[in-house]
Amino acid sequence: MNTRYSARIISSLLLAFCCFTTHIALAQHKLVPTPTTVAWGYYDAAALPVLRIKSGETVNVHTLITSTPARLEGAGVAPAQVEPALRDITTHVTNKGPGGHILTGPIFVEGAEPGDVLEVRIQSIKLAIPYAYNAFGPTSGFIPEDFPYARMKIIPLDAKKMVAHFAPGIDVPLRPFFGSMGVAPPAAAGRLNSAPPGIHGGNLDNKELVAGTTLYLPIHAAGALFFVGDGHAGQGNGEVDITALETSLTGTLQFIVRKDLHLKLPRAETPTAYISMGLNEDLTLAAKDAVREMIAFLVAEKGLTRDDAYMLCSVAADLNTTQVVDGTRGAHMILPKSIFQKPAKVKTK
Repeated sequence: MNTRYSARIISSLLLAFCCFTTHIALAQHKLVPTPTTVAWGYYDAAALPVLRIKSGETVNVHTLITSTPARLEGAGVAPAQVEPALRDITTHVTNKGPGGHILTGPIFVEGAEPGDVLEVRIQSIKLAIPYAYNAFGPTSGFIPEDFPYARMKIIPLDAKKMVAHFAPGIDVPLRPFFGSMGVAPPAAAGRLNSAPPGIHGGNLDNKELVAGTTLYLPIHAAGALFFVGDGHAGQGNGEVDITALETSLTGTLQFIVRKDLHLKLPRAETPTAYISMGLNEDLTLAAKDAVREMIAFLVAEKGLTRDDAYMLCSVAADLNTTQVVDGTRGAHMILPKSIFQKPAKVKTK
């Protein structure tokens, strides 16, 4: 065998090996909701994983609308439009509560340990069904004293125009996101209600967590144990009547274990902004935590003094109410990346 031919074979084998290892590193999994792959109404470190993945891998996940076939049909949804998976889960899942969200998961990420951070890159989110609902009840929402009764409205979704046909002459732009994304809480916390968000993330209801955004979650249990659900086709800040455009979604998420980060609360990053979060039963205290978290980020990541970080938050960042209806209220602060000048390029001879 001549040297030139041998070199060509070796080169081809190396290329094939590189492609093979790259494929392994970027392996993609699929996770659909079934009676054995969901957690109905809770986050829990004792929950058994339904999927195991490696850091860096992606999962195409399907989440279900937070409702039941009976409620949906009672509000006007045709029986044929109710997802079969929702019927199966409603019929067969008996281990449920104390919350009401149907969460897909948990996903075990190899190498994740308490004290690490789980980086969740939201690569894509798509509508899974052509409708959403919005509802309120006599004991829920921000002003139940003004609406002491229940009402549910089915709202058609137009995937081509990406709008919800709320009413004649009213179309609401769609920005789909998963209302609930979180990891297991500390084992000592036991089973947590899926409604209030917390240090584990969970029902954050942050409308900025759309495709292209990265969520950072502090890890409290081995494997992280990631749960996702509560699909929203869109939502206003506050989510004042307790629901958004509630729907089923599919999405592609990439999971990366970060040993170099250590967080107290969830954070996020969009292509254009940094987002800090605060969570507390008192909205004022939640807002203060969101500001403190942004200050901590600016000191650690941008090298600012605490004084300058506080000042920058006041002159450049927006403090928003995330939601006021989940028991634990949420606030978030958004700081645009555009205010930070890019380092000048070093000229080379």
